[in-house]
Amino acid sequence: MHPRRWGSTQRAAKLPPEALALVELAFGPADDVIGDPADTTINDNALSPSSLNDQALDGLRACLGVNHVLTDAQSRASHTRGKSTPDLLRARADDLVDAPDAIVRPASHDEVTAIIEWAGQHGVAIVPFGGGTCVTGGLVARREGHSAIVSLDLTRMKRLIEVDHESMTATLEPGLRGPEAEALLAEHGLTLGHFPQSFEYATIGGFAATRSSGQSSAGYGRFDAMVVGLRVATPIGELTLGSAPATAAGPDLRQVILGSEGAFGVITGVRLRVRRLPEELSYEGWSWPDFEGGAQAIRSLAQSGHLPTVIRLSDEAETAINLADPEGIGSDNLGGCLMIVGHEGTPQDVARSRAITTELLSGLGGSALGSTPGEKWSHGRFDAPYLRDSLLDVGIFVETLETATFWSNRQALYDAVTEALRLHLPEKHLVLCHISHVYETGCSLYFTVATKFSGDALTSWHVAKSAVNDAIASVGATITHHHAIGTDHKPWLAKEVGPVGQSILRAIKQELDPDGIMNPGVMIP
Repeated sequence: MHPRRWGSTQRAAKLPPEALALVELAFGPADDVIGDPADTTINDNALSPSSLNDQALDGLRACLGVNHVLTDAQSRASHTRGKSTPDLLRARADDLVDAPDAIVRPASHDEVTAIIEWAGQHGVAIVPFGGGTCVTGGLVARREGHSAIVSLDLTRMKRLIEVDHESMTATLEPGLRGPEAEALLAEHGLTLGHFPQSFEYATIGGFAATRSSGQSSAGYGRFDAMVVGLRVATPIGELTLGSAPATAAGPDLRQVILGSEGAFGVITGVRLRVRRLPEELSYEGWSWPDFEGGAQAIRSLAQSGHLPTVIRLSDEAETAINLADPEGIGSDNLGGCLMIVGHEGTPQDVARSRAITTELLSGLGGSALGSTPGEKWSHGRFDAPYLRDSLLDVGIFVETLETATFWSNRQALYDAVTEALRLHLPEKHLVLCHISHVYETGCSLYFTVATKFSGDALTSWHVAKSAVNDAIASVGATITHHHAIGTDHKPWLAKEVGPVGQSILRAIKQELDPDGIMNPGVMIP
């Protein structure tokens, strides 16, 4: 990952002319392009010296090897924070104050255990690190009370451990990135079907630790619903979970680990439900006169018992800009609201799903647009973070936020978030929204914000985001559907779970991590 941008330098690009014209229409003249997208050099002067001396590191080098204990500037900088817009702005300003003191790269559960034992002996905090795609401050551990911070990079742990064709499960190591995991499973004719926007860089362990949800969740489910077993290294010993597909043996402890963001231990193995690779994929577009009508249609689909593999609905503003086609953004105003519908499976499955969906959506007032919008979305589904970089280059602040609620509360949530943003953003701003994940009982709303701050953009955004979080809490929605808690959402998690819930989380933390070395300051209220 580029230390100051998303993804690879080869895919960094200037804004398309249509997008630049839209930027200048909305926000006034664009700023000059900032920096060279291909430049990955690090300002060594921005890094404080590592707090770890060779004597302290000798124990790690003995069990991992010298090549897998890193303290060079490039490695430390590349493991600093995640990829939220504030993270990127700090990196572009050479703010590396949160850099870890060392990066360690274990290759096995036993090596992870050895690192945890070493950290406990030396009072060192550990931050588990997968793809570095976090957007909520989950990679910024509290330094106070610890002699140093070590980033525990899991990307050497890339094995497909086992495939159980009879049970349709596969056990994978946590360091596998999304494409790597899919390639290994494809050799067996299988897939997870988990494709979040971070898919190209995020890892299996990260998906589990943050309760990730992919763009095909309507058909394949959330990642936490795929998990049937876990292996975890904790400061007090190994935790192995998942002896059956379902159990009544007390509370499901898998759910304690899922979403725990490394605060309780390090996930070293994940057993997952898998599906057959689809023989056919078909994506199409539908148009709705307004967001309300499209949302009610999605609800009807979900509650009818039939959902396609992919379904998402953009509001009027997002449709007008047409994020389904990042390369031609703003050039094809579809009008109304765009819905993307995807079907995957055997040819017979796809034909049946399309027929049922077409009948339902047509009867509810939708207009079929054919395959072009769906194919554009499918082609560009992982490109939006690169577009964000290009907008940042010309001075446009772009960030996302997400939440979820029950259907009966959807409009109140939408109104509360958009009003909070209207009140706390500059007069010239864009707020876009889409329904990204769907359930019988409710849905997730995913917002994209674009504006041009004058002065301190980080402080201004913090004020606006805090107001949005307050608004989300005030209408009883969740503070996050799939981005996790990190440090950014921690005060609102406390409100969401209440005093008793906070006590439970703190008790688990104290029992599993009595010295508080596991990602301190993250997630636990």
